[in-house]
Amino acid sequence: QSQLSQALNGLSDRAKEAKEFLVQLRNMVQQIQENSVEFEACLVAQCDALIDALNRRKAQLLSRVNKEHEHKLKVVRDQISHCTVKLRQTTGLMEYCLEVIKENDPSGFLQISDALIRRVHLTEEQWGKGTLTPRMTTDFDLNLDNAPLLQSIHQLDFVQMKVSSPVPAPPILQLEECCTHNNSATLSWKQPPLSTVQVEGYILELDDGNGGQFREVYVGKETMCTVDGLHFNSTYSARVKAFNKSGVSPYSKTLVLQTSEDTQSEEQTLPFPVPLERSQLRRMSPFSSTLNLQPSFSGRSYFELRSSAHQLSLHSSLQSLNSAVDIKKMVAVAWFSFDPASAHADIIFSNDNLTVTCNSYDDRVVLGKTGFSKGLHYWELSIDRYDNHPDPAFGVARIDVLKDAMLGKDDKAWAMYVDNNRSWFMHNNSHTNRTEGGITKGATVGVLLDLTRRTLTFSINEDQQGPVAFENLEGLFFPAVSLNRNVQVRAWSG
Repeated sequence: QSQLSQALNGLSDRAKEAKEFLVQLRNMVQQIQENSVEFEACLVAQCDALIDALNRRKAQLLSRVNKEHEHKLKVVRDQISHCTVKLRQTTGLMEYCLEVIKENDPSGFLQISDALIRRVHLTEEQWGKGTLTPRMTTDFDLNLDNAPLLQSIHQLDFVQMKVSSPVPAPPILQLEECCTHNNSATLSWKQPPLSTVQVEGYILELDDGNGGQFREVYVGKETMCTVDGLHFNSTYSARVKAFNKSGVSPYSKTLVLQTSEDTQSEEQTLPFPVPLERSQLRRMSPFSSTLNLQPSFSGRSYFELRSSAHQLSLHSSLQSLNSAVDIKKMVAVAWFSFDPASAHADIIFSNDNLTVTCNSYDDRVVLGKTGFSKGLHYWELSIDRYDNHPDPAFGVARIDVLKDAMLGKDDKAWAMYVDNNRSWFMHNNSHTNRTEGGITKGATVGVLLDLTRRTLTFSINEDQQGPVAFENLEGLFFPAVSLNRNVQVRAWSG
């Protein structure tokens, strides 16, 4: 028994290692999918840049052809005008001479004949050599030498990157510089003193103040970050790791931070839709109704304020069209991400399931994890990639909506599908309210679901798109999107 027990202990260790290895492999599957999406987007961007450069060069070459065209036409038209005048003069002289020849008075004829003869000879000399020869050829003496460029395009290929540097060591949190003030926290870190490995950046993570899951709050090169808008009277855990081309370092030691006990709230009222001149408000996080993360330096915050086309505030979006209601910061907010469990198998997820694309050229549907049956809800979807003018669709759907067709093809979805020029509303395969104005890369589609008024309204870049899309909505609705491999979108909920 002792020998068997000892042998089982060794086998148990191997089984534990195997489980950990399986977790690692499963994480690699997710990472490969995310890297594939990112790499594909990068490839598309690089090819688009080449296409843009080629289009600019085409425009320059066409301009040269047009200049040559105008020059040839001007020379020929000038010669036509000059020759026409001379021909008119010559014809007039000929007609006059013929009339003089008919003169019956010999003395009168002799008085003008010498002068006429000189004029005829002079006019004939003016039609000398070269006068009746075109000054310009009709051919364009230009030839586009595109052979080297075509050869370069055919030789365009990937270069295999070689990993040569090791993974960085875990950073060290500088406790003497880490502090909290009211509901803000400042964190500082550094590399180990003897470390010589090159670091490209750092990733700071924070939990939800209640012992929950860690989330990325900053990615960048700086070594200090101020986190503003935390819950009062809460305990947060923070950790940081470094990364370079070779990979990511282990985490630093976890630092526990305590915010102050002040729990005052404030009111703020703003209209919806949001006017262009509105002041910038804080973006909320998916694990706090008041969290705003502001790096104290250049870099990318996980919850950074977006550009004007992407800005979203809780206070400005939680009001319906044509109404003005006071909204408190303490109102309940429903955050959501996309749901891999209910999505079509072709959907590809990344960015903590906030970003989706597809590996199929056919339309595929993905739903949000949270269903809504009452209340007022607004979310946005930023268009991170948009190639070849596809028709993504945005809206709401029942949980059993068709997942292998455009959103709105069946009676389980209410959607707006849109291309680069116009949009339509669609439910049960019925298309209504064609509206001019489409989307491009970087555009933002807004969805306003008002289950108090039982209406669904859409916007593009914060301007309402068409009339109220659907009315008399009742039941449980999930945020929904349909797209193909030419589109990538990111959800901004709350």
